[in-house]
Amino acid sequence: MNAREIVIITGMSGAGRTTVANALEDLGWFVVDNLPPSMLRTLVRTAAAGDATEAKLAIVVDVRGGVLFDDAKRFVEMLRNEHSVRVLFLEASDAELVRRYEQVRRPHPLQGDGTILDGIRMERHRLEPLRGMADQLLDTTGLNPHQLTTRVGERFAPGGELEVVLTVMSFGFKYGLPVDADLIADMRFLPNPFWNPDLRGHNGTEEVVSDFVLEQEGAREFADRYVEALEPVLAGFARENKLHAVLGVGCTGGKHRSVAMAQYLASRLSGQPGVRVAVKHRDLGRE
Repeated sequence: MNAREIVIITGMSGAGRTTVANALEDLGWFVVDNLPPSMLRTLVRTAAAGDATEAKLAIVVDVRGGVLFDDAKRFVEMLRNEHSVRVLFLEASDAELVRRYEQVRRPHPLQGDGTILDGIRMERHRLEPLRGMADQLLDTTGLNPHQLTTRVGERFAPGGELEVVLTVMSFGFKYGLPVDADLIADMRFLPNPFWNPDLRGHNGTEEVVSDFVLEQEGAREFADRYVEALEPVLAGFARENKLHAVLGVGCTGGKHRSVAMAQYLASRLSGQPGVRVAVKHRDLGRE
């Protein structure tokens, strides 16, 4: 078996399996939802035969598998004999689960002609074998989705800390604002290298343009203060589980000032703990 991590997510309906699956996916896991237990062994074998650098594997198993779920315990035990597998079991109080189902106005998958509470009690009984073999129990009573995502990060993120992936994107205002930008920085307060014949044919990735832009009055001062201002913002993004953000850095055409500043800001921001930075130049190369 390679170094791949395998986690089986199961537990009570309404306890947050989807939230946990989404959180793991954001952390780089490959997530398979509602897989019949009889297919677990085949999936894990296929994944284990793949590239060891592929994403970690999380498998959501729940009672929607019907009669196929009845053998879940046997299949999990079989997997544990062959691979390193952890079982994460999610639970919540009856009152909490009833409240959540009433909020979304959906029936419990096992209630049939009965009540939500009837379905919850039946599900607890069916899940008892898996609960008994769980490596981790997570009670989500009283947790909102953001808090639950944070708990997942504490358990599964490297070092127990969530990482914000920040894309620093240069762009040209004349081509429109980036629709996916969370933050915008406007570089049009700096002199435009376009009007310098020696620089017009170059772009902000080249040292001659980058030096020109960063040596302008106020350029480095702006960058220093902006990086400082972003520190609490990025920390807040992590606390609120906003793990992907885009910082748009714009100038007129997206070729000189924005490109140079985007690269400089990215180099400064990449040194912050809990932040992974990528650079993208949206309009570089456009006429």
